[in-house]
Amino acid sequence: MHDILPAVSLLLTAMLLGGMSLFSFGFAIFVLKNLPTDQARSLIRKAFPPYYLIVIVVSALAGMAALPSDRLSAMLLAAICGPTVIARQLIMPAVNAATDRGDRRSFGILHGASVLTQIAQIIAAVIVLLRF
Repeated sequence: MHDILPAVSLLLTAMLLGGMSLFSFGFAIFVLKNLPTDQARSLIRKAFPPYYLIVIVVSALAGMAALPSDRLSAMLLAAICGPTVIARQLIMPAVNAATDRGDRRSFGILHGASVLTQIAQIIAAVIVLLRF
């Protein structure tokens, strides 16, 4: 069983990186550029909770599969999973609330933090893949 776990971790991490990259640099940008602002915001708000849930589950599974053979990769995958839980449960609702009340300053800070976190997580996933 331990022989297959690195391959499982590799596949899950590749899926994770692809999904995170596509969502961040493809889907979100496409939606914001091609839909009216109200429709784009509504769609993005609906897309983020399942997106975050997928990132949480896939990074957790990839990390568990990596743990027996590569503790550093497992820790990097945990460093993707943990902040995503925080983003889904705390930051995303705060970003939405700031948008709803027209608080551009709070929105900018929170959104900027979430973007920087996402970029760091993508880099972490790349590092994990490079370790294979």
